[in-house]
Amino acid sequence: MPSGDRRYILHFDWMLFILVLSLAGIGLLSVISAQYAGAHRTWDALVIRQLIWIAAGTVALLVAVFIDYRAFQAYAYPFYIGTMVLLIAVMVAGHSMGGSRRWINLGIFHLEPSELAKLAVVLVMVRYLREEPPKGGWGLRQMIIPFVLLGFPAALVMKQPDLGTGLVLVLITATLICVGGLNWRTMLMLGLAAILAAPASWHYMKPYQRQRLVSFINPQADPLGSGYHIIQSEIAIGAGGPIGKGFLKGTQARLNFLPEQSTDFIFAVFAEEFGLAGALVLLTLYASVIARGAWIARHARDRFGALLAVGLTAIVFWQVAINIGMATGMLPVVGITLPLVSYGGSSLIAMMAAMGILININTRRYLF
Repeated sequence: MPSGDRRYILHFDWMLFILVLSLAGIGLLSVISAQYAGAHRTWDALVIRQLIWIAAGTVALLVAVFIDYRAFQAYAYPFYIGTMVLLIAVMVAGHSMGGSRRWINLGIFHLEPSELAKLAVVLVMVRYLREEPPKGGWGLRQMIIPFVLLGFPAALVMKQPDLGTGLVLVLITATLICVGGLNWRTMLMLGLAAILAAPASWHYMKPYQRQRLVSFINPQADPLGSGYHIIQSEIAIGAGGPIGKGFLKGTQARLNFLPEQSTDFIFAVFAEEFGLAGALVLLTLYASVIARGAWIARHARDRFGALLAVGLTAIVFWQVAINIGMATGMLPVVGITLPLVSYGGSSLIAMMAAMGILININTRRYLF
């Protein structure tokens, strides 16, 4: 075996790899539970698809490991432009489902460009912020380009409409800018501007999005309408108790009370069947991935690698926080998947590729 291959195996981040596969395995079990005895016995086909996507995601992860992450600097803007083209294509010829136009039908696969947009935004932001900030930190003038780079994909994603992904894009960008060395005065100014602009965003929301925010405060005001998602999710989580009802024994999903049970509210499916104990195990796995990502960022050999690790870890952190927050009624329902666990090809493959880049950054600490 060549010495280079031995070094890859020796320094491969098996811990992160096992954490990722463990979450994907929990996701497979949860998809089985969510779709078991579903309408017209289609659950077996969906489970097979999830298995295929896990396999494809694992391949994407391994490919991402063996490409020097520093090469992504050269491809950041082309990848960003390509993603913008796909987002525009969604607006023109996208596939609609549930009132949203988010997918491009490729025949055997429905591509969701908004999942690629998360990686694209991370790459271009890190590409821009890779230089050391001036003394005192980045000022407002230096933030014009990042805001423009964020604005295009965020606007296209919100147009679909996909409020959850749009929010994640903003939070990822904010995380990278703050970690990248933003001047504290500029940080305060931007925070104040965001607070003042929040009421104005109300006028740009769809009617159902406004109703979801109202129902977040008082779900019982419309228990069969906009408050239905939160109420049923809380019932499922509460019914799980300390140890859960057992695998395939959850009633909320089985009787189809729980909406979006294989995607946005899959945490409620898992919590009902495995209880508080299972939920804590799942949260521990996510916390371990996030902690590992932070550790990799701290020990990266260069600033580009460090910021890239921060951005990829931020995707996981914010999606987990928002998804579990809305499933437990702590945040409004905005529609966002649980990373590596929710059903879906684009989200799973893109997330596993992101984890492969994280492993790449850590492995190459020992190779250059």
